[in-house]
Amino acid sequence: MATALRVGVDIGGTFTDIVVLGSDGSIHTKKVSSSVDDYARAIVDGMAELFAETGLAGSAIEEIRHGTTVASNAILERKGARVGLITTKGFRDVLEIRTLRMPRLYDLTWTKPPPLVERYLRKVVDERIDYKGNIERPLDPADAERAVDLLLADNVEAIAVCLINSFTNPVHELMIKGAVQRKAPHIPLSVSFEVLPEIKEYERTSTTTINAYVMPIVAIYLRALRTGLDAAGIPARLLLMQSNGGLTTDIAAAEKPMNIVESGPAGGVVGAQAVARAKKLGKIITFDMGGTTAKASMVENGEVTRAQEYAVGAGIMIGSRLLTGAGYTLKVPAIDLAEVGAGGGSHVWIDAGGALQIGPESAGASPGPVCYDQGGNVPTVTDANVLLGYINPGHLIGGALKLNAEKARAVFAETIAAPLRMTMEQAAYGAHQIAASNMIRAIRAVSSERGRDPREFALFAFGGNGPLFAAGMAAALDIKRIVVPPCAGLFSSFGLLYADVEHHYSRTFRRILRQADLAEIGKAWDALSRQATDQLVADGFTGARAQLRRFAALHYKGQTYELVVPVIDGPIDARMVPYLEEAFGAEHERTYGHRAGRDEPVELISIQVIGAGLGAGGSVPERVIVSRPEPVPPPPRPAYFGKERGWIVTPVMRRSDLKEAQMGPLIIEEYDSTCVIPPNARCELDAGGNIIVELCA
Repeated sequence: MATALRVGVDIGGTFTDIVVLGSDGSIHTKKVSSSVDDYARAIVDGMAELFAETGLAGSAIEEIRHGTTVASNAILERKGARVGLITTKGFRDVLEIRTLRMPRLYDLTWTKPPPLVERYLRKVVDERIDYKGNIERPLDPADAERAVDLLLADNVEAIAVCLINSFTNPVHELMIKGAVQRKAPHIPLSVSFEVLPEIKEYERTSTTTINAYVMPIVAIYLRALRTGLDAAGIPARLLLMQSNGGLTTDIAAAEKPMNIVESGPAGGVVGAQAVARAKKLGKIITFDMGGTTAKASMVENGEVTRAQEYAVGAGIMIGSRLLTGAGYTLKVPAIDLAEVGAGGGSHVWIDAGGALQIGPESAGASPGPVCYDQGGNVPTVTDANVLLGYINPGHLIGGALKLNAEKARAVFAETIAAPLRMTMEQAAYGAHQIAASNMIRAIRAVSSERGRDPREFALFAFGGNGPLFAAGMAAALDIKRIVVPPCAGLFSSFGLLYADVEHHYSRTFRRILRQADLAEIGKAWDALSRQATDQLVADGFTGARAQLRRFAALHYKGQTYELVVPVIDGPIDARMVPYLEEAFGAEHERTYGHRAGRDEPVELISIQVIGAGLGAGGSVPERVIVSRPEPVPPPPRPAYFGKERGWIVTPVMRRSDLKEAQMGPLIIEEYDSTCVIPPNARCELDAGGNIIVELCA
């Protein structure tokens, strides 16, 4: 019987990573440069190269799982569709007024990003529904058609509809939807009641608009990818990673692309979650460092941490995440990630005050770091790591990319070391440490700023550069244990293979718990559950393979923001009220360090349901067999470990050499990543092939 294959594909700013997994546990990997002008081309060409190398056939692939940055790039580069917005009279400028939050304290020169819909493309209709859903002013059908006609005359490419309080009664939005479908059935349409039936006017309007803004772009990309795969003889089903860590079909992604805006970084966190569950690691911090950025997230008790909203295009996080207001708000569940502009390709530069800086500008895939010898002339973090002896100039991507270490040395000496009056190793090590300190900010953002102590966590490091920096960062944070999974440099792609199909549904249902009609809440939750079940059935998941989980967003009466807690199975009755109040109180104390007294009323804000299709495409084996042979390791080479230790001749090993415990210093070279073990650390392989690093006192 032929081996069935599944593929995980992750597009990064520098490389596109491809992982092919067989049902027998065999794994084949390929890392190619990203094709920025057409991301689909790198996927198709990379898979063709992998087939040529391995003899695999495209017809044997059952499923392709894909994390993409197409939607987020469209927003960042302002290359989305020409969108028209229809809203209630008096609310035309919600997208510009926003929430009055300032991302930079005391900076009076900060300017809001321009709205995604220009003012003349925002049309109003004279209607009003109150907060209880009662119609105060009916919508005249002629008024609805007039607004649609005006937008069509302006040649819009997509239409968003968001009326005040429509989350309680969508009748007027549905009238406008009908008018659009009659007059222009080909126009992509985003209606807020279908996209986000929740309270908060700016967040709902922004989310609905973003969905419309990227719909045509995502649809074109998915069609191009499907056409390319079919032409290459790969008729496999295509699933997209969502921002929330679940998979969705390409059809659903085209209809609600807002759910895949941050799909790129999610795969690695989902993979780390699976490994943490298998190894019974209660608390891990994931650290993913690639060529452009580094990202951190948290997995607690086997569950990923999700944010209920985030900002797109807010710039890379460089300080506290408590400052918000930049970018474009998306109120959809997303894996809670903190990001910094510190990747292997991040520029190393000296500011006007003579201080050494890292990023956020990056050399990207083209021209790349100076050592790539492809035209880059600004030193990068990768150049520094080559000069420190951490990276083998002849081994990157298994030797497919030869590095010009001498050119990197010359440029680094001229532009960094000489102006700072430092030796080469001091300047390079300084760049390495500054990059590490920037990335530590991201780890603190998902731990300390969330009320968690990073010392209680293990550091789960992956990405092409994550294992290289992990030990130094763990030491600075007083984290004692590091886990480096197999295929660490391609783990975001591999993590896609661990994910399940998920659909998230929510609805505002604002009630004081102790005064609420619990039967009414129960009926509303049942309606959401039926919606999730119907979608799972449409996706082919029934019986035990269809799982529903309930959640509640709560806050103390009078608070502005809410916390989300899981809801146990069972009827919504009098016993559920004290359970929800205690679950919320415990989460409030864990997050903020305190809770209110028992007499403080707790308010339900929204109800949520997650429908999961379990085992999509089959399970992932506990241990994988990497088909790519490990090369004979090169001889030991000098590596620099700071001023106190200086240069140390360091053994270079393969992952398989760690079946018996080894003490540092040593360097572990693999096809897709390099792991640096400092002198004060011990490492060995566990039963799943993960490198376990223990830092000694």
